[in-house]
Amino acid sequence: MQPSPCLQGLFYSAPMQTPNPPLKDVVILGGGTAGWMTAAALAKVLRGRCNITLVESDEIGIVGVGEATIPPIKLFNKVLELDEDEFVHRTQGTFKLGIEFVNWGRLGHRYTHGFGVFGQELWTVEFHQYWLKQWLAGKAPDLENYAITRMAAKANKFMRPALDMPQSPLSHIVYAFHFDAGLYARYLRGYAEQRGVRRIEGKLRQVHLHTQAGPQQGHVQALALESGQRVEGQLFIDCSGFRALLIEQALATGWEDWSHWLPCDRALAVPCENASPLTPYTRSTAHRAGWQWRIPLQHRTGNGHVYSSAHVSDDEAAATLLAHLDGKALAEPRPIKFSTGKRRKTWHKNVVAVGLAGGFLEPLESTSIHLIQTAIGKLITMFPDSGFSAPDVDEFNAQMDFEWTRIRDFIILHYHLNQRTDSAFWTACREMPVPESLQRRMALYAAHGRIFREASELFTEVGWLQVMHGQGLRPAAHNPLVDVYPEAEVAEFLDGIRGVIAKCVDVMPTHEQFIAQHCKAPPP
Repeated sequence: MQPSPCLQGLFYSAPMQTPNPPLKDVVILGGGTAGWMTAAALAKVLRGRCNITLVESDEIGIVGVGEATIPPIKLFNKVLELDEDEFVHRTQGTFKLGIEFVNWGRLGHRYTHGFGVFGQELWTVEFHQYWLKQWLAGKAPDLENYAITRMAAKANKFMRPALDMPQSPLSHIVYAFHFDAGLYARYLRGYAEQRGVRRIEGKLRQVHLHTQAGPQQGHVQALALESGQRVEGQLFIDCSGFRALLIEQALATGWEDWSHWLPCDRALAVPCENASPLTPYTRSTAHRAGWQWRIPLQHRTGNGHVYSSAHVSDDEAAATLLAHLDGKALAEPRPIKFSTGKRRKTWHKNVVAVGLAGGFLEPLESTSIHLIQTAIGKLITMFPDSGFSAPDVDEFNAQMDFEWTRIRDFIILHYHLNQRTDSAFWTACREMPVPESLQRRMALYAAHGRIFREASELFTEVGWLQVMHGQGLRPAAHNPLVDVYPEAEVAEFLDGIRGVIAKCVDVMPTHEQFIAQHCKAPPP
């Protein structure tokens, strides 16, 4: 008996196919943070299943300014089973509770985008709606008073979460790290080589592609080095930085330009002497045509000025950077030119781009290393066999596109929501049209303070809340369901949370005390 037409789909099965052999050889082109993060993760996860070779040259410099991270880096370190104190010690690291933004909304104003949660979720709607009602009426202090990470950062306090106290705000501490990217790459190199990764010193001379007709036509076949050595592989991972030697120069994958939304196209980076206190947060200070980062490490402070060359000269940008250092500069400012955007495909044929080879978003929200981690994680999830299944590759690219575009929108938000009138740069950023996806979010928040996280995007509702509020976007009203509860009850609820958080911060050690006790690094 034949099944009825409406049931035929239940009996469908794909045609039987011969399984493709597993991959045997993975080649990573480029070292630095991207290359050695990739090598370490694959060595850990694959456990010798593949030969992993990393090709890099000591003569080629790395950008290496990505010294600030966000909390997902802890998951990466956990997968590698790194001891956290040793990791911080070996990389001259410090801890990070968030990012302070100075002069972004308007001159003289500052706010912090902190990690973790706000308040306590007990009733019908999100915590921030109860606060919003009181704040709009002038009956509650600013948002930062209801987040332990923001109040601890303000007091230069730090400790790891007290997981044995689940009812206390001390259990809600969420953090990331600042570290020396060069030391981090060196640390991971040792980790990877201990697990069988082979490093080849050499410069790329030529990329050989498969020319024979068939499914591998156009794939990368081998790397020819200047030494004459030939490095063959099946899967190639492009960690060659802005040069994108495989994904773009060899495969001509294409570029999606976002500079019309993010006009900064240059940076100057310089380390300087430390200043006290050792702050547990990154600082971003807006200048006339861009912004300056400040990242405190144990042995120095990392600084950089990201700017638009159409609005300020290189010399003026350098002078601005040097005039705003905490201590003596330890080197000459190092110039970096970039274009904001991404490859049209992060995975093309048998090449996966990781790090700057895949695209660039300025490090305003410390997402550079996170995007490396994201590409590695999705590659592991979609790890191919020798057949390189098209649906797998397409899904990888779709997920990476989603990740990149949502982070892009979040960074655009900082520029677009400004009230500065002191320069043409800030006026242009405020008046520029923004992506529809971002416009929709701002409009939703402006009506009743509502925020919704889309799928598994990086930044949560709390992140969007802090930046929209911090940059001056004000809702016309709160969620009307807040009015179900008596105002006196809401006020008591808010006061209680604020008081408990203040007491918790009082008992925390300072950031410097915590490091001295757990992970102090020797002087370099």
